[in-house]
Amino acid sequence: MIDFSSAELGELAVHWVGNKMRDEKFKSFHELADVEEDDTREHLLKYFLSPFKSSETYQFHHQTDLNLNELYAYSKRIFRDKDSFLDFSVEIAKHLYEHSTHPKIAGGELCVCLFKNVNYDNKMISALGIFKSENKEVFLKFQNKKDRFKISYDDGVSSDKLEKGCLILNVEKEDGYKVFIVDTKKNVDAQYWKDQFLKLKPASDDFNHTKTFLSVTKDFVTTKMPDEFDVTKTDQIDLLNRSITYFKEHDSFDKKEFENEVLQDKGVINSFRKFDKEYRNENSLSELGEFDISEQAVKKQSRIFKSVLKLDKNFHIYIHGDKELIEKGTEKDGRKYYKIYYSEES
Repeated sequence: MIDFSSAELGELAVHWVGNKMRDEKFKSFHELADVEEDDTREHLLKYFLSPFKSSETYQFHHQTDLNLNELYAYSKRIFRDKDSFLDFSVEIAKHLYEHSTHPKIAGGELCVCLFKNVNYDNKMISALGIFKSENKEVFLKFQNKKDRFKISYDDGVSSDKLEKGCLILNVEKEDGYKVFIVDTKKNVDAQYWKDQFLKLKPASDDFNHTKTFLSVTKDFVTTKMPDEFDVTKTDQIDLLNRSITYFKEHDSFDKKEFENEVLQDKGVINSFRKFDKEYRNENSLSELGEFDISEQAVKKQSRIFKSVLKLDKNFHIYIHGDKELIEKGTEKDGRKYYKIYYSEES
């Protein structure tokens, strides 16, 4: 989908963004950053672009008018007029400073840069990158001074550890652009990057359609069904297995077909439809009856579809197929048991 092998680094601006709540400084620079050597440029390309390998994409959004999303507006101006790049890089830094108010947010350098010759869906496009480095590392330097070594140290940013970044592709402008993000901090404190500073929502594409529907299915089976229906853990695991199998065996998704093949029971189907609708309303997602299934999304979501039945701290039973081959019961003394039928042992 995206290939950086021909990508080139264009304009680059660097500003300092501190924590506004702690009265740390904001410092903007009104000249482009000076990249002295070609090797340095190559290391920068690796640092900026190599983390963006995920198929998960986002787009800018706003509840009332997309043009009121600041980052969308700044990106549109930069793509339209490259001469405005430096001025709007300062506006981007100011905007981040206004949202750097949580006490745990660290100050750091904000790099804003333009890329050209990014290959996206076999088309060469431009892209805008926004990257923030917050943590410095100590590097030891060994220098050969005639007949002995001089050892000193310096601090800097590791080129293998991009902490926060977003890459805005110059495509699908009317829908809010295609945006990739990196954020190594997954806790609530770090959500300011995606939700407050960038204001992103999942893009409307096959990857996110597949991921969302599988997430809704898992949440319904594990949280909603036990409240409304008499289901055992084996019933839930069987339903999760059938759900992921459907997505693995089909190229395209049809909601009615999925309901009939996987959910089967009319009462469960009606409950699932209500659950799915409420989820989509809460997350401002459109309801979809059909879409092409993304193999990458299925592979990613398969990891969270647990097929393990945990019994106290003694046993884990992995259930991958026919639930009729496992039978649950209770002894006269109250002890619970599972009986498992099989044909071959390996």
